[in-house]
Amino acid sequence: METKHILYTLAIALTILSCGTNNQENDKNSGETGSNELKSVNIGDAKTVVELLEVAEKNVDKEVVVTGLVTHVCRHSGKRCFLMDNNGKTSIRLEAGGNINGFNQELSGSKLVAKGILRENRLSSSYIDEWEEKTLEEKEKAEIDEDACSSELNNIKEMRNWMKENNKDYYAVYYIEGIDYEEIE
Repeated sequence: METKHILYTLAIALTILSCGTNNQENDKNSGETGSNELKSVNIGDAKTVVELLEVAEKNVDKEVVVTGLVTHVCRHSGKRCFLMDNNGKTSIRLEAGGNINGFNQELSGSKLVAKGILRENRLSSSYIDEWEEKTLEEKEKAEIDEDACSSELNNIKEMRNWMKENNKDYYAVYYIEGIDYEEIE
């Protein structure tokens, strides 16, 4: 399976994990606070999500500009949203930071251009092994729906295939630590 599809699939799986991690911050900073004036950003230089992910490995810890459609804003904290490429299959997480205190739910369905620092989270082989073990235990105890279990096990298989194909001992998940954004169109 394509790396882009794997990243999208993993982003959906991680959405569930990443959205529920800051419940104590619940809604106190969930207002839209992008400056709506990216004067320091040339919107023409913005990459699509796919274009950014194609060069992600070379741009970790560097400032990037990306454009995409907001498909999800985390309800609990408003501290992250997901930008989807025009292909409808590839997304990247955008974290609040810089001039961004949070994202309003109303941004869902909007197109944004965002500036931030590209970050990488590496999922180690041992982490992936533990994830698989936990999923199989949940399946055995009937604590997980069969479709969800199959999906997670498929994600794990795809991650391992990517690691093998790229001769890596980790699976890379890219996200953007936001600096600013602007709603466009």
